[in-house]
Amino acid sequence: MIATYPTPIGMLYLHSAEGHITAITFSGTGAPDVPENDEAILQCRHQLDEYFAGSRRHFDFPMRQPGTDFQQRVWKALLAIPFGKTCSYRDLSKQLGDVKAIRAVGTANGRNNLAIVVPCHRVIGSDRSLTGYAGGLHRKQWLLEHEAKWSCGVQTLF
Repeated sequence: MIATYPTPIGMLYLHSAEGHITAITFSGTGAPDVPENDEAILQCRHQLDEYFAGSRRHFDFPMRQPGTDFQQRVWKALLAIPFGKTCSYRDLSKQLGDVKAIRAVGTANGRNNLAIVVPCHRVIGSDRSLTGYAGGLHRKQWLLEHEAKWSCGVQTLF
């Protein structure tokens, strides 16, 4: 099942299978299905609504993405990066126990298919620069600014 979800930074495609969200991407192919009774997609949409409204920091709808043991470890580490914070690829590779694994961490980060929810947008370069994001650097910057705004308790009226 594929459904669309409009966001302030473009259309997301929500993929579900066997009761789980399996991918959230900024690009999709084919016409979306109409998931009127797909509980995973309904939960995902609701929680994304809350995220974009600034009231959700963690996601707990059923999700699953296949990957190697190393990719799973990287994705789990991404989930531990606090809302509104960033870390570098180097920091992430150190946390995983091998500072020399920076490129492997970057590759695993790039293979994350659960945009926003598994927050690969929170990983930046060691020099604090924005680097690589499958959804585009403009979206990465927007997401980081959105989270910084809500994590600091600053709200705007526009």
